[in-house]
Amino acid sequence: MFGMGRNLDGCVGGMGMPSRSFGKRREKGEKGSEPLICAILDAGYSKNHSTMPRKPQFFVADIPTHIVQRGNNRQAIFFADNDYRVYLGWVAEAAKRWNCAIHAYVLMTNHVHLLVTPQDREGVSRMMQYLGRRYVPYVNHEYGRTGTLWEGRFKCSLVQARSYLLACHRYIELNPVRAGMVEAPVDYPWSSYRGNAIGEENQILSAHADYFALGCSDSDRRSAYRALFATHLDQSTITQLRESLQTGTPLGNDRFRDQIEQALGRAVGFSRRGRPKKPIEADSKESVRSAI
Repeated sequence: MFGMGRNLDGCVGGMGMPSRSFGKRREKGEKGSEPLICAILDAGYSKNHSTMPRKPQFFVADIPTHIVQRGNNRQAIFFADNDYRVYLGWVAEAAKRWNCAIHAYVLMTNHVHLLVTPQDREGVSRMMQYLGRRYVPYVNHEYGRTGTLWEGRFKCSLVQARSYLLACHRYIELNPVRAGMVEAPVDYPWSSYRGNAIGEENQILSAHADYFALGCSDSDRRSAYRALFATHLDQSTITQLRESLQTGTPLGNDRFRDQIEQALGRAVGFSRRGRPKKPIEADSKESVRSAI
């Protein structure tokens, strides 16, 4: 969102509000172009940057969503062990309040990954807003700082279960290993790995159906889960995950992406050539599940 400074020809910020000079010119009967300019600014353009409006985010009830939120300029967002504990406490509160199931997470020094399934389309946005409104003031008060903590809004991507959900688990929980912080994911205390892999008590986690499908008992599931981490993710999968987060493109096969677009009634992810697909009713969740 634009600030309240002056922009083009008397338009204030990005709010579409004419300035006093614009009002005076209108009183004199001039046919100024300010309304058009303000409309352009409201659409997401600025005087110095010919950027398109920022891309909308998409969520579908009961479809997993991979979320990443980074510190401003990649700077730290956690400074002491208690900061991690405080953040996780608010994750638990937010997930419960907004009906979001947390399947996996990792808190890195300067960013956070969450794998979440919301019960409705508003759940993820409200959960992340709830977290920001509590954690940012906490950090600013605790460390005597001011200003923003996050690098813009969070990035996210819908995830196709069965094909990609457990790969997303691995990507998230192997973050500290790829960063060279620990030798094995079990050594890192601020991720969901210990809860998913060895059954350490964790009030935040809710297992997805794909996790339950790993075995008939808790011990079987944990053993199978640990086996998934015997090897690192291949680079092509890592690239897919990162590109999906960066662009907001659903992580899945073409059929999954088509079904998501149809369920939402609009295009998502990379633009495609050709005639737009015919929208279907928004409550067609079953058609989305059929692609999973």
